[in-house]
Formats: sequence, structure tokens, C-alpha cells
Amino acid sequence: MTNGYGTPHVFLAVADRRVVRAECIDDSWRVLTVLDGHSPVTLAVDPNDVNVIYAGTQGNGVYRSADCGRSWAALGLARQIVKSLAVSPHDPGVIYAGVKPAAVYKTSDGGRQWAELEGFRRVPNRWWWFSPAEPPFRAYVNDIALSPTEPDVVLAGIEFGAALRSADGGRTWSGHRPGAMRDCHWLRFHGRDGQWVYEAGGTGGGAAVSRDGGRTWQQPRAGLVRHYGVTCAADPERPEVWYVAVAPSPRKAYGRDAEAYLYRASAGADWQPIGWEPHPMGQMPRSLVTRPDAPGHLYAATTYGHVWHTADYGETWRRLPFDLGGGLSLLVL
Repeated sequence: MTNGYGTPHVFLAVADRRVVRAECIDDSWRVLTVLDGHSPVTLAVDPNDVNVIYAGTQGNGVYRSADCGRSWAALGLARQIVKSLAVSPHDPGVIYAGVKPAAVYKTSDGGRQWAELEGFRRVPNRWWWFSPAEPPFRAYVNDIALSPTEPDVVLAGIEFGAALRSADGGRTWSGHRPGAMRDCHWLRFHGRDGQWVYEAGGTGGGAAVSRDGGRTWQQPRAGLVRHYGVTCAADPERPEVWYVAVAPSPRKAYGRDAEAYLYRASAGADWQPIGWEPHPMGQMPRSLVTRPDAPGHLYAATTYGHVWHTADYGETWRRLPFDLGGGLSLLVL
């Protein structure tokens, strides 16, 4: 559903360890904090039912909302630092959770029971994984991506360590995938085409793409002037069209003194700069989101909680009339 501006009615975002909800009613926006005091750090939507939302927290496990983010209840993994969540598009009872220190948990009954995937502990060369992102500097699973076409294919991106693949629902895992970035910040399958996968990261070229379901990867760099990747997204209709936000360094990506660059790639051509102001931009896109029903549309949530929208693949932009207070893990519902 959309409002009179052609914009979705509901946005959810993690902002300063809170979940914030923006809702449009009669063309007027209302922004409320809907989950506070539990230190949420990531969000995931059930692709089978957009009213069902999950939140991972910094030490308080998983929370679930069944009413599009209005109310929340604890779902398990108490005391775990849950950095990433993914809900199966094939079975809504199957949910994966990536935690710190680096491990993966899975539930097959919608969260009533969780089990650690022991095969993840046997991934080669785990001993040197290390994250400088937050004390005590132990690596963690920063993102999980599930194939839209193969129910048992799971990808996991480590901060900092590897990009891994499982072809059996997480029972066993490969080592680091050739060509992918080891410092994974964002990892997504295309919504319909299970051959295409996209990664943004802090090593190598800043962006990587796979055209064989995450087995092998390439890092297209032509056109990029900076190579610290923060987030990425792909057009829902044209998998060869995708976007990445990059910066020169972590400080320029996550600090208030941002130096941001937003790019679009299409059909193997060089990266092209897009955005609502000339590069470098003063607000870092912390989250890029596309909608399954809206080819050409892209939403960018920035460090300052602003949400920018384009309906023409990034050619023109407008800022939406609300402020989320932060833009990490944006959901557009």
C-alpha cells in the first residue's frame, strides 16, 4: 500500500539502539519509538508476511512483532548479541540468527526453539577472524542472506573474516568464497533471481557481486573513486542494476563528518555516480532499500535519519517529510 505521494505507509529503522516507526495516515507522518530499552541493532521482515518483523539486539536476543512494528515480544536467544537475522522466503518458520562471537543459530518453528549450527564452528581459518568495530573486538556474523530459489542455500558475511556459503541449510559451510570481501558490511540475494548476490564491504573494492548463487564473486571497481563499502541494494526487476554506498574510510562512513558516494551499476557498465547532492555527499547512506513491487525505486536512509527516495533509478531524488533519528537497518513496508 502507498499513500497519496506514492510512498509506502510505514518505515522502520534502528536509530540509536531503538526501533523507530514512521507511519503516514491521511498524508501526515507520525514517528514513534516502538522498541526501546533492549538495544536493538538489526531488523528483518518476514518475506511471507510484511506485518511480521524481527529485531536482533545487543545482548538481549531476538524480539518479534506481529503487527508491523507497533508492539514487540521476546522470542529467544536471551543474552545473545544478535547482529543479523534472515527469514526464509520458503518457510516462515525457518529463521537464521548471526551472533557475536561469530556463530549462527537456526529455528525451524518460528523461534520457539533455537539451535546453534555446529558446522559453522568448523569453518577453516576461523582463528584469525577479528573485528575492530567494537570492544572486545571479536568477529561476528554481520549479515545473513537466503536464496529466493534454493531453500537450503545460506550465505553469511563476517565482520571481519570471510564470506561463507552453505548448500544444506547451515549444516556444513564452505571456506571464504573466491572474490568476495572478507570485511562484510551488507549481503543480499536478489529478491527473485537466486543466481545474483550483492555485497558491500570494507576490504578490496568496496562492492562485490556473484552471478552463480554465491559460489564465486567479482569486485567491479571501474568508476568508483572510494572503496569502503557500507551498504548495497538491487533493483527488484533487473538484477543487473544495483547500487552501492561507499566512503574513503570508517570514520568518513560512520562519523558525523561524512564523505559519502552513491553509485549505480547496470549491465556490466562502469559505476555511475547518483545522489541528491554532488559528491562527496555530507550524509552517508547507511541503508539502501528497494521494494519488490516497485522497479526503479530506491530508498536511502542516512546518518542523520533522513530518508531520500528516487523513482527513476537514481536520476532524481526527494527527501521524505520525516526524520527517523538514524538510518541503520531500514525497512520499507
